[in-house]
Amino acid sequence: MFELWGILVILIVCPLLGGLPLIAWITYALKRKQLSEVGTGNISVSAAFYHGGTFVGILAVLSEAFKGIAAVFLSRAFFPEGSFWELIALIALVIGRYWIGRGAGTTNVVWGFVVHDPLVAIFVFFFAGMSFSILHSRQVVKFGVLLLFPLFVILLHLSDIPRMLAVIALAGLMAWIYTKIPDDMNLPAQEAQTESQAMLEFLRGDRAMVSLDEELDAAIVGEKAATLSQIKRWGYSVPKGWVLAPIDDPELLTEFLQPSELSPLVVRSSAIGEDSEHASAAGQYQTVLNVTSPQALQSAIAQVQASYNHPSAVQYRRDRGLNETAMAVLIQQQVQSVFSGVAFSRDPITQQGDAIIIEALPGSPTQVVSGKVTPEQYRAFVFETENSSSVQLEGEGRVPQAIIKQVAYLAFRLEKRYNGTPQDIEWSYDGQTLWVLQSRPITTLLPIWTRKIAAEVIPGVIHPLTWSINRPLTCGVWGEIFTLVLSDASGNGKAERALGLDFTQTATLHYSRAYFNASLLGEIFIRMGLPPESLEFLTRGTKLSKPSWKTTWENFPGLGRLLKRELNLEKDFKRDYHKRFIPGLSQLAQEETNNLEPPKLLARIDSILELVHRATYYSILAPLSAALRQAIFRVKDGQIDRSVTPEIAALRALAAIAADAKEILSKFEPQQVFEQLNQTPQGKKILNEFDELLQDYGYLSEVGTDISVPTWRENPQLIKQMFVQLIQGNELKAGIKDANNSIFFRTRKRGFVQRRVDIKGRVTEVYSRLLAELRWSFLALEKIWIESGLLKKTDDIFFLDFDEVRRLVAAGDSSLIEQLAELVEFRRSQFLQDSEITQVPFVVYGNTPPHPLAPSALYSDQILQGIGASHGQIEGRVKVLRNLQEIPEIDRDTILVVPYTDSGWAPLLLRAGGLIAEAGGRLSHGAIVAREYGIPAIMDVRGATWLLQDGQRVRIDGSRGIVELSNDLRPE
Repeated sequence: MFELWGILVILIVCPLLGGLPLIAWITYALKRKQLSEVGTGNISVSAAFYHGGTFVGILAVLSEAFKGIAAVFLSRAFFPEGSFWELIALIALVIGRYWIGRGAGTTNVVWGFVVHDPLVAIFVFFFAGMSFSILHSRQVVKFGVLLLFPLFVILLHLSDIPRMLAVIALAGLMAWIYTKIPDDMNLPAQEAQTESQAMLEFLRGDRAMVSLDEELDAAIVGEKAATLSQIKRWGYSVPKGWVLAPIDDPELLTEFLQPSELSPLVVRSSAIGEDSEHASAAGQYQTVLNVTSPQALQSAIAQVQASYNHPSAVQYRRDRGLNETAMAVLIQQQVQSVFSGVAFSRDPITQQGDAIIIEALPGSPTQVVSGKVTPEQYRAFVFETENSSSVQLEGEGRVPQAIIKQVAYLAFRLEKRYNGTPQDIEWSYDGQTLWVLQSRPITTLLPIWTRKIAAEVIPGVIHPLTWSINRPLTCGVWGEIFTLVLSDASGNGKAERALGLDFTQTATLHYSRAYFNASLLGEIFIRMGLPPESLEFLTRGTKLSKPSWKTTWENFPGLGRLLKRELNLEKDFKRDYHKRFIPGLSQLAQEETNNLEPPKLLARIDSILELVHRATYYSILAPLSAALRQAIFRVKDGQIDRSVTPEIAALRALAAIAADAKEILSKFEPQQVFEQLNQTPQGKKILNEFDELLQDYGYLSEVGTDISVPTWRENPQLIKQMFVQLIQGNELKAGIKDANNSIFFRTRKRGFVQRRVDIKGRVTEVYSRLLAELRWSFLALEKIWIESGLLKKTDDIFFLDFDEVRRLVAAGDSSLIEQLAELVEFRRSQFLQDSEITQVPFVVYGNTPPHPLAPSALYSDQILQGIGASHGQIEGRVKVLRNLQEIPEIDRDTILVVPYTDSGWAPLLLRAGGLIAEAGGRLSHGAIVAREYGIPAIMDVRGATWLLQDGQRVRIDGSRGIVELSNDLRPE
């Protein structure tokens, strides 16, 4: 019982003791300074020395030493001397010091450990003193000690397992805290209290000579130096270099480097904010070449530093709203260039396509960037698979093609390293090595917009009304999810890590098509501690890079809250399904829209949107949850039953009815099928079943997320045509049998993955029903306005945005009413122009992309590359189908080529031999149905509907994602 009280006392008293702000009290009492409001905001011993002077610093050391010693003696009051509880007491003390006292607790641990284990303390002090004297690096000493003192404890106490675990936990806690709080030693020594400056300058010794071999902070040394250090640590060739931070004295570095004629240096700017995603500052600051003496080096450093305040540079920063910061200086060994130049990993002019643009000349790279000499220009295309890579070049000149290909591959790899952000790279070749001299984002190509994900969520050309509803819903729900993860540990919504993120910019329209902001999503995922490719991994199955353990740990509470949402998804959805969605849908179904006036219709629309907002949450989280679980548990697609998904259920029901119809129609005319069925009792029964199916699934449409697209109930001709084709098909029974076999495990207990897939199907049903009701409400409103003359023709309402609809219902905006006809006609014209663009780029750079060019998808002269989505190989004839206005004749020799595969396209796959889609991934509708029926399918084949022609013979491999063009290339 006595020991239990000891544990409680240690766990309660020690954190409170650690949080006691003795340093803050001492500093305020003697210097009238609030440490929490100056410098880094830390309340630490070093802050006391910096802001309070030597006497205040000494008192701070004594106060923190007292805490560490007191924690150890408090433990000894209840437990034997030297027990692991003394380390637990120090851990509790450090936690309180960090969470309450806003400090690291280093002094507490040092003096506490002196009392706990003097022998280990002596060894560690000796190592720290020797290391700092030799290396003069605080970082090495700080983290080296955290590795060394647990090692000594383990070696001296091998039989004491609890002590070993406690000391490892203490070291890990300290290391984590060091990564969380800013270092007061990084503050300028010149601004410290006078009597403390000498000591601080000595302790800051690791800043006197900073090299590119170290991990550098862009906020201190600028983006240019930090980026080059990162590229060098990745293993690329970067000339050896050193960095002078704005506050550093160059004397030590100039004495150390000793440049000469045989070993010249180049002195370059690395301003804070230069070479960032917001501003390149290209050509604004000085670069000095061929520095060959210490005196010249001092002069060059001064020139580069002075260029920060040049009038043109000052105006550049003002024009872009950049903060006035400081200039770091980068000194590097100068490369003796044989060939050199610049490379753009994406074409900054066309702003689309996969071309890498390279400019090169013999000699120094300054010739190219200066603009005084016309360089040779090359276009390169890098093609990479899991097993091989190749580079295709356009252009010839004096620079050997082998070097240009190396440069192209370098640009390709660096762009991938920076998560797809286009890079402007300066390079040089000295006869043996290809050197990277600089890499920075191409600011004119940011942000990056991706169609790859958006094409699955809301494909096709989008009307203004659809977008004005979908965009705030999608951006809003994503923003809620991201804020949940990025909020503070208490989860109270204070998301400091979300500062600067504008979730309303998650999506936009280009060419009347939806695009997601890949730059923003990548930044969000990085802040969440996830790889920037996480969204594409969850929706398309792409490979993941390793996340940063630091950011993952920082966001662990937020990720835990998201995990809790995922675990509660089934319970939450069932609750909302029975309490919100089913009652809401039932009420909507019973209400007759034709009898409602515009204000009542608007109120109905608002009530639907409330339900749609909640359904959007589930429509985002359920598919991601299902995909993530499938990846974690490695469940194959063929083991998943997707019969709950409404379009799959509708297809199966339609196929079953068609099979029954074929049994009673031995001979029939395709154009007379429904008339012939109506002539017999059995046929009438089948027609009743068909009508019931249309009633049950009439809310579905060609594009389930677009309210401007007619539903099956409004346009049953599509389903009727498919019904007739199913009756005509010879392979019908085999297809149904294969489909049933693919879900053989139905009788087994559903696991974690299956439950999420079922929820996803239910969510799709609810979401589609709500959007159908939303569409029908707008159509009722449009009918009233057409009768009153406010609108001229059908579908006019879909060329308004929702805010304009609301203003028209209020009837108080006379200016809008006056220009309404002209506004609708203009938008309809723009919509039709965008509809004629058959090939939009999957990736768009910048906010004002040019008119799209013809895509460049060829892997070689006879191969197209995509994403393998359904296994198998087949050879057949191409049928290009850009819309569903008319269903063509399809058989097992037909390979359908479509722009995307939403639910409306799925019925066609019952008869086709294979599928090629320009958009989509392994989890898109077409891929799911193709796997269900054993049809080879390839998604994400860029430009397929433009490059392939009706009748062209191709061979597709659904495993490798390859389309091979045969020698028979002429259309039939």
